[in-house]
Amino acid sequence: MEKKDFEIKQGIKAHIIQTDLFKTNMLSCMITVPLTKENVTKNALIVSMLRRGTANYKTQLELSKALEELYGTAFECGIDKYGDNQILRLYMDAIEDRFSFHQEEILKNAMHILLDIVFNPLLENGKFKEDYLKVEKENLAKIIKSKIDDKDLYAYETCIAKMYGESGFGLYKYGYLEDLEKINAEELTEHYQNLIQNSKIDIFLSGNLEEEKVKQIILNDENIQKLRPRIENYILNNELTQDKPKIESVNQIVETMEVTQGKLVIGMDVHARCDKFQFKTLLYNVILGSSANSLLFQNVREKESLAYSIKSLYVKQKSNIFIRAGIEIPNFEKAVNLIKEQLEMMKRGDFTAEDLESAKEFVKAGIVAIETEQDTGMIYYIGQEISKTNTTIQEYLENIQQVTKEDVIEIANSIQINTIYFLKNQ
Repeated sequence: MEKKDFEIKQGIKAHIIQTDLFKTNMLSCMITVPLTKENVTKNALIVSMLRRGTANYKTQLELSKALEELYGTAFECGIDKYGDNQILRLYMDAIEDRFSFHQEEILKNAMHILLDIVFNPLLENGKFKEDYLKVEKENLAKIIKSKIDDKDLYAYETCIAKMYGESGFGLYKYGYLEDLEKINAEELTEHYQNLIQNSKIDIFLSGNLEEEKVKQIILNDENIQKLRPRIENYILNNELTQDKPKIESVNQIVETMEVTQGKLVIGMDVHARCDKFQFKTLLYNVILGSSANSLLFQNVREKESLAYSIKSLYVKQKSNIFIRAGIEIPNFEKAVNLIKEQLEMMKRGDFTAEDLESAKEFVKAGIVAIETEQDTGMIYYIGQEISKTNTTIQEYLENIQQVTKEDVIEIANSIQINTIYFLKNQ
């Protein structure tokens, strides 16, 4: 896998991921904006509105027919949260031209349709259609409401919200019902137009591609030609930007709800700022709790049976580690104390050289797998683009291999519990 970039216009960049592992080309347009309470719900709604059609394909049926004629090209869209940023992601999966019956220009036509969806939406009297907006607001409301039905997700998102409030990373990527109700077609259309003309835009293509051909397809597209240069407007998150103040006391929150299983989330800050600490923290996290061989899994779940499920997650963009567990409600104190014991074990270096090597193999297997899935590769590279780290997969593997036990212990001694959140029944 080899990636080449070229600037389309200031603030608009194309990324060509060259690979011969697939018989399809994946195309994606990603719009990155800062997460704000004012706009997070509007952005999630815009993604839903864009899939309803374009000025050239005025219904979902027309759009579906156009994609079907391109040998069943698939179209999907979604919303991601990356640190303090929200990413609007629209993408297509199309067969390579050489596999078409008559050597049709599948890549070119699919790219033009994708760009038409993003930059030339279906409007009525200069604004999004009212009847479509009503339906998509109802659909988004269902997604927002469903968060509370998934108690694991609810507990995790609530812990983050308690740590960060209504700033950036603390916001739910799909937005909020109270804001959704207020959005009208005029306001959403104005916000969309501002979004398109002022946001950071990245266009990704993955497949067996000819670089010059791809450039010409993009540069000659009439929707691209209408875009103006812009100064990239997003929040830079990486290991050097997250300078966290140490807290004086742990914030402990207990919430009650109708649940059959307690949901425990422990949010922790990583204060280390040593060289390449992202890779060291990643391995710390694997040894602590993100694999079946981890201390949390083996000691809290298997040996003591204090958790139905338990794992830890490293959010590198914000220098946080979150421990998430499903437990019997009466076992709250025991589970928290045993988890704290695992943190102390890591500080003392009570793990083996074999544990470290196993963690390295676990991480490297995940990194190598990036090259075997086109969408995973795009997600990896948009993360590199937004964080301005630009670490190649080979460099990533080398950095992981260089981490020592002393490095992991250094990370362990820099970690501080910030928030303990527990969801239980009445």
